[in-house]
Amino acid sequence: MQSIPIATACTIYHKFFCETNLDAYDPYLVAMSSIYLAGKVEEQHLRTRDIINVSNRYFNPGSEPLELDSRFWELRDSIVQCELLMLRVLRFQVSFQHPHKYLLHYLISLKNWLNRYRWQRTPIAITAWALLRDSYHGGLCLRFQAQHIAVAVLYLALQVYGVEVPAEAEAGKPWWQTH
Repeated sequence: MQSIPIATACTIYHKFFCETNLDAYDPYLVAMSSIYLAGKVEEQHLRTRDIINVSNRYFNPGSEPLELDSRFWELRDSIVQCELLMLRVLRFQVSFQHPHKYLLHYLISLKNWLNRYRWQRTPIAITAWALLRDSYHGGLCLRFQAQHIAVAVLYLALQVYGVEVPAEAEAGKPWWQTH
C-alpha cells in the first residue's frame, strides 16, 4: 500500500476507537477492516484474502496461508461486517485531509531556500517523511490540522540536523509562519 491509504487506515482506526470503547471490539479485526476500507476510500483496493493472509502471517510467523475453509470465510465475513459497523459509527465520514501534500510543498520551498550542498548533505526530506509516517501511530492525525502536522515534522527534522532556514532573522518571523 502507498502512504495515503495507510494514513487513511490509521486515521479510520484511531477515529473509530475515539467513538467507541477499546474493550468492546477486537483491535486486530478493526485494523484489518480499516485497511480494507481505506483501500476502497483511496481507490487502492486490496483483496480481503490478501489482508487475511498477511495478518495471519504476521500473527503466526512461519504459518501457511489459510485454507479456504469455514475459518477463512468467518474471518472474511467478520471483516466485511466490521467495515459496515465502522462506517455507521463514523457516520460515513471516512475521507480525510492528510499532511502529505503540505509536507511536499514545504519541502520543495525549503529546498529552494537552502543551498544545494546543504540540502544534499542532510537527509531532511527522508527524516520528515519518516516522522510523518510515525505520527500516525498515535492520534495526532485527529487532534491537529494537516498543515500543522506537516510544519511540525519538518521543523523537527530541521532541528535534528541543526539546519537553520536562511533569511529567517531578516524576515522578522519564523519560516513556518509564512506557510
